[in-house]
Amino acid sequence: MAKDKTIYTCSECGGTSPKWLGKCPHCGAWNTLEETRAEPAAGKNRMQALARGLNAAQPVTTLSDIEAADVARTPTGLEELDRVLGGGIVAGGVVLIGGDPGIGKSTLLLQALDALSRQMPVLYVTGEESGAQVALRARRLGLDGSKVRVQAEIQLENIVATLEAEKPAFCVIDSIQTLFSDQLTSAPGSVAQVRECAAHLTRVAKGSGCTVVLVGHVTKEGALAGPRVLEHIVDTVLYFEGDTHSSFRLIRAIKNRFGAVNEIGVFAMTDKGLKGVTNPSAIFLSTHSEPVPGSCVLVTLEGTRPMLVEIQALVDSGGPSPRRLSVGLERDRLAMLLAVLHRHAGMACFDQDVFVNAVGGVRISEPAADLAVLLAIQSSLRARALPKGFIAFGEVGLAGEVRPAPRGQDRLKEAAKLGFSIAVVPKANAPKKPIEGLTIHAVERVEEAMELVRSLM
Repeated sequence: MAKDKTIYTCSECGGTSPKWLGKCPHCGAWNTLEETRAEPAAGKNRMQALARGLNAAQPVTTLSDIEAADVARTPTGLEELDRVLGGGIVAGGVVLIGGDPGIGKSTLLLQALDALSRQMPVLYVTGEESGAQVALRARRLGLDGSKVRVQAEIQLENIVATLEAEKPAFCVIDSIQTLFSDQLTSAPGSVAQVRECAAHLTRVAKGSGCTVVLVGHVTKEGALAGPRVLEHIVDTVLYFEGDTHSSFRLIRAIKNRFGAVNEIGVFAMTDKGLKGVTNPSAIFLSTHSEPVPGSCVLVTLEGTRPMLVEIQALVDSGGPSPRRLSVGLERDRLAMLLAVLHRHAGMACFDQDVFVNAVGGVRISEPAADLAVLLAIQSSLRARALPKGFIAFGEVGLAGEVRPAPRGQDRLKEAAKLGFSIAVVPKANAPKKPIEGLTIHAVERVEEAMELVRSLM
């Protein structure tokens, strides 16, 4: 019996190679080639099947002649999810949501399906559970009498036939890695199957106007499993973040053609499912009765939402090889900030262990956290607490300058609304009109900020 021919497919770009290589010849990524079974040449039947899935060709139109109108959005009934999506679901949109196992993806989507079923036909396609398991989860969440239509199926052609028969306005596929098409011989979850199934469902969504949500698995590194082309096909990519040992979950928009990117929604896991948190700043602030050394509150910006997060730093005597550890912030940026602190503010930590943490498990990627990190490190090094009601933000450059942060006025107003009274900000972010209840100190350089805070301690 002839042995099946195998090829090697890149999990990043989907490119193929006849033999294994350490580096993908198409995109240059390392260690991404995976062995798969070679597909037979596309015959007449397969070409006809693919042609039926394609939409009719559209005529060429001049850009100025195309009528541009705002897309209509339908709220899902979950305010925090609507915020991340940009206001609600869009007809014909395709959303990809990924997260660790057990983080709450299926729970959240089942709640959204139940809320939407009251105003439109919805369909839940599960490839990982039986219909009885889905019904059991619905009973646990208190969704008795739900009108959600459920199908336990993993064959793509059967799912497409169901979509044509049921004509839902909103459909959830849980998950894309379990689907397979009869037109391909590779196993479910392979690069070819994931790519082809996602592309086919996207064409169906665009042609029928049904909103499709694809649930995706993640790798051990936290990235979405399957080819990276999957993220380029869809309209919106959401990541479910959070510690399974904590009751709080974050949904972050990485890509959104209908709204702001890096927008986040905050949820609390309860015995009745996920509930939106209207004031997430309360989660990321500690409950110290009095200020403690090594703590500084930062006003960060997640999408369009200003949010207060506590930055904690611990400076302790280290050995010949001091450690630099950061949780929730970039480690390389911490090393750079320590060099700036030594060179421009005269504070050396070369023989000290430095640990920095963002409270609540939030991840901060914007450089506006630089100033708060440095002030927290100074507070810990001197063992003196910052004043009560103190906040800071601003980017720090290698030359020691403090650069402005975007939307500084919104950050200051959010801090004042939550009762903070002292702010150290870049000079370019200083408001022209005073903000009631908030004393603002504008600085231009790191050493100026350090001297100012030292006088306030």
